Amino acid sequence: VQLQASGGGLVQAGGSLRLSCASSGGPFRFNAVYWYRQAPGKQRELVATIWRNGSTNYADSVKGRFSISRDNVKNTVYLQMNNLRPEDRAVYYCADPLSIRLDHWGQGTQVTVSS
Repeated sequence: VQLQASGGGLVQAGGSLRLSCASSGGPFRFNAVYWYRQAPGKQRELVATIWRNGSTNYADSVKGRFSISRDNVKNTVYLQMNNLRPEDRAVYYCADPLSIRLDHWGQGTQVTVSS
């Protein structure tokens, strides 16, 4: 099972994007799925978490603007990003506890926000 992030792009400040994280080969392996991001010159940071029961958690910097959700039929987790800011520019990755432990991040998806 691999996780593949997609849906990034270029958007103006105040705009929206929806990222997708697809689990190839079947359902997500673990209870939690995470969205991380890494901006140029910065460490990777946790943006949002969703658990199988639908509970969610967000970094303070995105609360009220980003929303994480999951479709267990499509084996996909989404990150709806609204009111994007230039500081949201980063490569976004989805991950689960195993991929984090193995340091397997995939290519991620680039989000660029123009001011």
